[in-house]
Amino acid sequence: MQDPQSDRFIRSRLKMRHLVLLGELGEHRSILHAAAAAHMTQPAASKMLTELEQILGTPLFDRMPRGVVPTPFGEIMIRRARAALAEMSLGHQEVMTLRSGLGGRVAVGTVLTPATGLLPAAVLGLKAMHPNLHVAIEVDVSKTLLGRLRAGLLEMMVGRILEPEAADELHFEPLSDEPHCIFARAGHPLQGRDDLTLAHLAGAGWILPAQGSILRDRLTALFLSCGLALPQHTVEATSLPMIMELLRLSDMVVALPREVVRTHLELRLLASLPIELELRLDPYGIVTRRHHPLSPGGQAMLRALRDAARSGVADASAHRAAESEPGSVEAVPFRASNGGEELPLHRHGLLEESPPAWRATAIAPGQSALSG
Repeated sequence: MQDPQSDRFIRSRLKMRHLVLLGELGEHRSILHAAAAAHMTQPAASKMLTELEQILGTPLFDRMPRGVVPTPFGEIMIRRARAALAEMSLGHQEVMTLRSGLGGRVAVGTVLTPATGLLPAAVLGLKAMHPNLHVAIEVDVSKTLLGRLRAGLLEMMVGRILEPEAADELHFEPLSDEPHCIFARAGHPLQGRDDLTLAHLAGAGWILPAQGSILRDRLTALFLSCGLALPQHTVEATSLPMIMELLRLSDMVVALPREVVRTHLELRLLASLPIELELRLDPYGIVTRRHHPLSPGGQAMLRALRDAARSGVADASAHRAAESEPGSVEAVPFRASNGGEELPLHRHGLLEESPPAWRATAIAPGQSALSG
């Protein structure tokens, strides 16, 4: 039930300009710069902020010599203001969509491994049905994507819910877990051993994710639970091209989802070492916001993701059956990606693909490969 006091605040006292100012203050941390971005004078912005704080009965920002810092109350209002503005932007897009047929824009976030299989298949299926729909794909870690989803900057994401406090406001539709294997260059000295153990790997050079990532913690627990010392010859790297080059030029090893390096395996540039570690991350899935209906484009994207996931499961089963038949030729069908939780990404720009009939933008701030 709507609280009467909150209802009066929203209907009678809160103005759209308040929301715009809050969003800009969260971005710039300066009344001067926020006022300029919101196209108002600094005195008007200061007066509006003071007015909002008086309405709420609490300070939203601490005034510092070189700007402002949001209080915990201010952080709440910034997050909600951004979400409200994002909803209004989506509303405008939906109106334009209804006027001109299904078009507009849908923003989707994903962790890395779905970006190598599931998302491309879903986007191609979506574009075949709705060529005028612009699709923006952001590749990042789940924590970052969840923040953008909750702020209304994404309509959905494929990843994990890592924050229990956010679970009540999100809907999670599981798709798959994420098994990892140990990979090295083709011809690696350990590749042909039929007695390979974790003890052998403890003495190898490792390419690792950063401290505090999920995969790093799982690897650490794996070695310690077997009474082994942690690998000492390590390099922390997140860029897939960098990892591939390190593997090519050395005898280092790395733990990755098979789907991420599938092409390198098919080209015989990498080999999977003969050891089963049962190294899996928690299931990933489609995450949307509760109580926030998807736009028509978002609904179409959700259907495309589900269709691609179902197709991937069927193709993976057929692939396994083909592998089990003597004399069968190995096929390489599309398979639903197995997760993709990676380290914070190196932000180096915008990758765009613009075929004549449509346009899909992949906003990939780096290509992180290791899970986090």
